Amino acid sequence: MLTVNNLSVQFGKRILFDEVNTTFTHGNIYGVIGANGAGKSTFLKIISGEMDPTSGHIHLEPGKRMSVLNQNHNMFDEHTVLETVIMGNKVLYAVKKEMDELYLDYNDKNADRIGELQVQFEEMNGWNADSDAASMLSNLGIAEEHHYTLMGDLEGKIKVRVLLAQALFGNPDLLIMDEPTNDLDFETIAWLENFLANYENTVIVVSHDRHFLDSVCTHISDIDFSKINHYSGNYTFWYESSQLAAKQRAQQNKKAEEKKQELEEFIRRFSANVAKSKQATSRKKMISKLNISEIKPSSRRYPAIIFDQDREAGDQILNVENLSASIEGDILFKGVDLNMAKGDKIVLFSKDSRATTAFYEILNNNQKADEGTFDWGITTNQAYLPAENHSFFENDLTLVDWLRQWAKTEEERDEVFIRGFLGKMIFSGEEALKTSRVLSGGEKVRCMLSRMMMERANVLMLDEPTNHLDLESITAFNNSLKNFKGSVIFTTHDHEFAQTVGNRVVELTPNGVIDRYMTFDEYLDDEKVQELRVKMYS
Repeated sequence: MLTVNNLSVQFGKRILFDEVNTTFTHGNIYGVIGANGAGKSTFLKIISGEMDPTSGHIHLEPGKRMSVLNQNHNMFDEHTVLETVIMGNKVLYAVKKEMDELYLDYNDKNADRIGELQVQFEEMNGWNADSDAASMLSNLGIAEEHHYTLMGDLEGKIKVRVLLAQALFGNPDLLIMDEPTNDLDFETIAWLENFLANYENTVIVVSHDRHFLDSVCTHISDIDFSKINHYSGNYTFWYESSQLAAKQRAQQNKKAEEKKQELEEFIRRFSANVAKSKQATSRKKMISKLNISEIKPSSRRYPAIIFDQDREAGDQILNVENLSASIEGDILFKGVDLNMAKGDKIVLFSKDSRATTAFYEILNNNQKADEGTFDWGITTNQAYLPAENHSFFENDLTLVDWLRQWAKTEEERDEVFIRGFLGKMIFSGEEALKTSRVLSGGEKVRCMLSRMMMERANVLMLDEPTNHLDLESITAFNNSLKNFKGSVIFTTHDHEFAQTVGNRVVELTPNGVIDRYMTFDEYLDDEKVQELRVKMYS
């Protein structure tokens, strides 16, 4: 389907790709992963022709159509929603446009050309283009009343869905997507997962969403050491198998035959679990290709995120009564009653992200509620990771001095201790002397997590904690919260995070609160909850 020959990319002295040779074959879905800065987005830009490599070339099978999820949200502002979707099939749209223009000036001279175009249009199923585009939009939750609206008049989150419909329109042979789940709600992501899980053609996708990668991928394409290697299986298979291979590499005394048996048993267990999952039929293809010869240890470094508590909390964690908040007349939530017990790990959830952020800000005394009260249990101490951390980094402190602000003992103030702490969070050597102003988004979140770990709280509040983090940090963070013995209240767009950490879901709506002791998947699948959600937001 797509062949990459001797691809090299260099920026100054920095080599991103070095003589890469690889093939993406028909019918597979490839999840491209790599550390931040490894070149994932650059690679997609080169495949799609948006950017030229330093050397080498890309070859798409003749007669095959490629479609790319557009990242420029304002590119189609002068076009209607329906027209924008049809523009996803460039050849079809060009034929339609030429035909429409010739019809406006119909005469004997252009009649023959119109005839030729009509034949092409018919072959491409063009007469059904409008209804196909409308159907795709409806599936993505865009009501018919918006189909003839100009893109420029839509809010950002709806634009994202239209551009997704544009990329999927007309069943492209090769689909290229960079972070397709950004700005989508869980329902739309679930629809996209089902759509791609049953997709017959080739997809190459970059995503930080592990649930999405696990649901759709038949292969993981790992960018490491300036090369790209394909591994059969989804993200969880790649992660767990590479961890197992790294562990085996360290076991010098174990016989080769024992190691082989351990890997084969791992594949058997993994395959059995996948076979039970909702999308089993589309993933049989993936299971059949799993092979122990492909399992290799990864060079990835995972931060050591470990939350300890100074003391264990008592039974009463948090009591909230009749809490309400609004912004400029918009009700965010009202009448919230909540009793948080020891060991609760609450997924705080709302269709309006302003509601969850306001809730955290009120609990941290950064914002006043419209009405209602809250009380923390006397044995609790809290640590908070806000969605917006900019104010913490408006200084020229080095990372060592920045983190020292939260030291509680002389030992913790010691530079050797702090450097060791930063090293675990992958700030090693000279990186610990960077000033806080020059940090990337992901580095800032890792610093904020270091601060939280030093606070040794027994209640954690996390507002969109995975924003800006790479897959390694998200995975380590997720594992840490699963093992945390205290209580957690968190909001996330990361489905896997919500499903594997939470044991209770609390949804804030303008008409009250929905509160259920269940996993996140159970909550999304529960028919009674769905009916209630429709009512609470209406």
